[in-house]
Amino acid sequence: MKLKNVFIFFQTNAIKTSKYNVFTFLPLNLFEQFQRIANAYFLFLLVLQVIPQISSLSWFTTVVPLVLVLSVTAAKDATDDIVSTFSDHFHNLFFFPVLRLRSEKWMNVQVGDIIKLENNQFVTADIMLLSSSEPLNLVYIETAELDGLTNLKVRQALPVTGDLGDDIEKLADFNGEVRCEPPNNRLDRFTGTLTYAGQKYPLDNEKILLRGCTLRNTEWCFGLVLFGEERKKTKLKHRNCGKTTFKRTSIDRLMNVLVLCIFVFLGFMCTVLAVGNSIWENKEGSNFTVFLPRQDGNSAAFSAFLTFWSYVIILNTVVPISLYVSVEIIRLGNSFYIDWDRKMYYARNDTPAEARTTTLNEELGQIKYVFSDKTGTLTQNIMTFNKCSINGKCYGDVCDYTGQRLEITEHTERVDFSFNPLADPRFIFHDHALVEAVKLENPEVHAFFRLLALCHTVMAEEKKEGELYYQAQSPDEGALVTAARNFGFVFRSRTPDSVSIVEMGQQRSYELLAILDFNNVRKRMSVIVRNPEGKLSLYCKGADTIIYERLHQSCSKLMDVTTEHLNEFAGEGLRTLVLAYKDLEEEYFNQWKQRHHEASTELDDREGKLDELYEEIEKDLLLLGATAIEDKLQDGVPQTIEQLSKADIKVWVLTGDKQETAENIGYSCNLLREEMNEVFIISGNSPEDVKEELR
Repeated sequence: MKLKNVFIFFQTNAIKTSKYNVFTFLPLNLFEQFQRIANAYFLFLLVLQVIPQISSLSWFTTVVPLVLVLSVTAAKDATDDIVSTFSDHFHNLFFFPVLRLRSEKWMNVQVGDIIKLENNQFVTADIMLLSSSEPLNLVYIETAELDGLTNLKVRQALPVTGDLGDDIEKLADFNGEVRCEPPNNRLDRFTGTLTYAGQKYPLDNEKILLRGCTLRNTEWCFGLVLFGEERKKTKLKHRNCGKTTFKRTSIDRLMNVLVLCIFVFLGFMCTVLAVGNSIWENKEGSNFTVFLPRQDGNSAAFSAFLTFWSYVIILNTVVPISLYVSVEIIRLGNSFYIDWDRKMYYARNDTPAEARTTTLNEELGQIKYVFSDKTGTLTQNIMTFNKCSINGKCYGDVCDYTGQRLEITEHTERVDFSFNPLADPRFIFHDHALVEAVKLENPEVHAFFRLLALCHTVMAEEKKEGELYYQAQSPDEGALVTAARNFGFVFRSRTPDSVSIVEMGQQRSYELLAILDFNNVRKRMSVIVRNPEGKLSLYCKGADTIIYERLHQSCSKLMDVTTEHLNEFAGEGLRTLVLAYKDLEEEYFNQWKQRHHEASTELDDREGKLDELYEEIEKDLLLLGATAIEDKLQDGVPQTIEQLSKADIKVWVLTGDKQETAENIGYSCNLLREEMNEVFIISGNSPEDVKEELR
């Protein structure tokens, strides 16, 4: 296997998060400690005390406290670093099967090696997935170590490498060339190509397993090492580089300023005393030469100079060297208090608080701003299909015989999905009108749920006949596919080239021709499929503002009605998506597909070229409707934000929801309060616009 990257030299896979080793500990730690002004002062004082003409105290009086302070701090730093060193060794010495027909230590894995990973193992390096034990060469990974998200994500090998399976001889004979971008800190993007047997195949993030991921629900997989630890994407927690930096807390910086002020005061006192000595020497000193004879050639000015430095030594107790030891002891005590705090214990998972360092915990008391994500942090990240709008009609509310909307409770009658043997028994819906529309074969309703069953990246697992389990990278997608499943459009399985669904009891297979991926810039996702009758269609779902820009002008009236429904959904704090579609001509699509393949194998500006093609085909769409998904707040979120506000801590929440949804969530979690007279809306689209509006 040949691996090419013209930008870098390949490095080893060893990880290093510790700051010291046996040889560098003493010089580096001393260098770090003498950056504290007080320590540097006492070192300077020690130098003065070895000068007989100046010294008025024994040098032992300075050496003992200085050595004590340095030793206590060094012991604490060494303890913290030993923990990091043990963690490094645990990972570096972990054995993994490497395709040299032997097990190899993690640190010795090299770029170009083919390694085997088994279930629940950490991914040892950034690797390109070659094959796996799962159908369609899928693997399931957990990325909690990288992005904090615990939901499983799906990766899939190229079909051309998936055929290698676990055949060692085929893997060893695999001869291809990988060209890829240099290592960087973008966890959601990867650009590369694999050239094999004269064909060029695009490589993206869906084919890559980053170091730090954990393999889940997959018996085994094989992968080709692309990057080692020294130069890799997931170095974020190690600051994207090999060298660990020294951290200074606010307390350290404050103490340095205070000690500097004490130095100024000490210098002032010593100057006053030296001037006084000079005046006394000139006026009265000559009368005492019998008792205090001067050395030959010493003038009163020189005597004052020596006196200045003598008083620097005598008054050294003004500088509190013990302050640093006291602060270190307080930090250690605070870390124990954090570990023992019962209010920070989460009983459900038996998880206590843990202070991983004794150096930075006092920073917690100086926090002024908290920046938080919404989904999965403030909310439970458990999505449920709540309402929808189809062809201008809203579904999801329950009304009485007079048309008045009723509050939905646990006792509200639920929709009976017994007509569908593949329905998910955990799915709950209360509006019977939507089921009736499905049974009456309303074409817009069928097209709506057909889109939900086809336009996604969910993987289906069927261990027993009729028992479907969905693995979704996004909880939103899982909720939408489950809703389509219960309303009679059941996503059953997929391959790289097809999607199989059951439509009202009839098995249908759609040819999957292209997936136009979702990202934070596009804010939409599309699929292009051919139905069993040979008809080409593009199905798209995304943010309302993005989809509306691409609708056909004939949808203007329907768009107005749907917008009213969207505003209503957003006012209830629901997450919304708009659905649209268009039919494609065969000749035009064949030309577009050829250009798409060429753009997808480019290394330079691949994303820009693909975006242009996506923009070209995703226009003149026909509006189907909108969905509304509920994601409830976690327990205790409003009370926590209220306490943070009382502590004068500013809380910022990041969300990609509609403005109305964001405001509703803000009020429900106490981020916004009724007594606030006015809520300012910053609508700038660039840093300059936002800065101008904030003024």
